[in-house]
Amino acid sequence: MFSIKGFVQGVVGMTLALVVMGAWAAGAGVITHLSGTMSVQRPDGSVRILSQKSEVQPGDVLTTQRDSYAQINFSDGSAATMRPNTTMKLEAYNFSKEAPQQDSMFMRLLKGGLRTVTGLIGKRGDQDAYKIGTSTATIGIRGSSGDTVSCTSDCGNLEPGTYHTTYTGSYIMQNQGGSQVIGEGQFGFAQDPSKPPVILPGDPGLNLGQLPFTLGISGGAIGGGTNQECIVR
Repeated sequence: MFSIKGFVQGVVGMTLALVVMGAWAAGAGVITHLSGTMSVQRPDGSVRILSQKSEVQPGDVLTTQRDSYAQINFSDGSAATMRPNTTMKLEAYNFSKEAPQQDSMFMRLLKGGLRTVTGLIGKRGDQDAYKIGTSTATIGIRGSSGDTVSCTSDCGNLEPGTYHTTYTGSYIMQNQGGSQVIGEGQFGFAQDPSKPPVILPGDPGLNLGQLPFTLGISGGAIGGGTNQECIVR
């Protein structure tokens, strides 16, 4: 039987080992797996179609299209997988082996779904250094793995808002109304930024399932070969 918890624990160890080996490119992260179409709007306003091995930098707004998945492995050993019809902005990223007190990572999930596995940021210095922001809540990540979904429109049977489920460790969902720790196997929900997040009695119907590729394993893509980015004019 497939065990998300056991699988993720093994993945984290393998990914952190890559950091020690220094096999990372110069950017904040690298797209290690891509199924479908992914684009980026750079801070200068330019738009590009990305490919496997493309670099990701702070300020990038990343978007996956319908039926598209993309995994980003970051230089601290963390990984983020974007689901179809997802838009995420990498607001801030700072990681230096010599300065853990300066660690920071902030991803703003504008819409769609994001699966995350943490690396060194949030573990070795400030435990609040790694966060995900949505329209209704901010989610703090502490040595953990889980799925976050920002449902803004066309939610089907789901109520609009931010959903999160934790696989390992714990996440903290907080907004103006209060905060809620989401432990392993729990589902959290924040409907409105002024209402406190709550724990749901079970899966509301997120249908997260298994991803079309192995989360967190680079497959040798990091730091090798060339990417095939195309500028959209």
